[in-house]
Amino acid sequence: MSKYAHDNIVPYGESSAEKKEQVASMFDSIAKRYDFLNRFLSLGIDKGWRKKAIANFEGKKMNHLLDIATGTADMALMAYQQIQPTKITGIDISEGMMQYGRIKITDKKLNDTIQLSLGDSTEIPFPDNSFDGAMVAFGVRNFADLEKGLKEINRVLQTGSKLVILEFSQPTSSWFKPFYNLYMKWITPTVGQLFSGNKAAYAYLNDSVIAFPEGPAFLKIFEQAGFTKVSQQKLTLGICSIYCGSK
Repeated sequence: MSKYAHDNIVPYGESSAEKKEQVASMFDSIAKRYDFLNRFLSLGIDKGWRKKAIANFEGKKMNHLLDIATGTADMALMAYQQIQPTKITGIDISEGMMQYGRIKITDKKLNDTIQLSLGDSTEIPFPDNSFDGAMVAFGVRNFADLEKGLKEINRVLQTGSKLVILEFSQPTSSWFKPFYNLYMKWITPTVGQLFSGNKAAYAYLNDSVIAFPEGPAFLKIFEQAGFTKVSQQKLTLGICSIYCGSK
């Protein structure tokens, strides 16, 4: 049994497959419409969130940046534009998502700078102290073992390096919460079904956000994984948060 309730939230409750396999299969199935639905469902706000998260790396020359749960490489491409790392490595458990990411990377002629490969947060295929920065955008909720994943990221980071996490959280505003809950519980899965044909994927989004140990609870886990100077910055009425920690 996993340590945190969120580790046991899966897209397909009737399946006997492990969370990692279910999440990979889910993302493979929605990969083609993923970017479009991201922009559509967030009303385009997610681009601003990503920029704010990446801004936490500004002011220090980045040699090798790791992008965990890279998906279609949105964060990797934005990080290249914003902070110009020498090299970016993206890892993900969904080959289907990365296939679309590689098309975008090729279009920008960045194949030598950004490389994507299959990889799991609980077993990152790189030696200790390989990177001088790491980021995860909307991916820690999908970790099959949250604490183990964070410890692995800590292992591959150089001392003094920063991990920046962008993740959904639940709104703090009492007047806004009912609208948010309606949107996440009913509208998001319905639109997801309409455009991707996979309602379960977008129902899982809501379930995993509810179960995720956000705020002070997450900062505590962050510290238990070996990070210091941990912080949370809430965005857009609290529906998204940027978490930062240093090795």
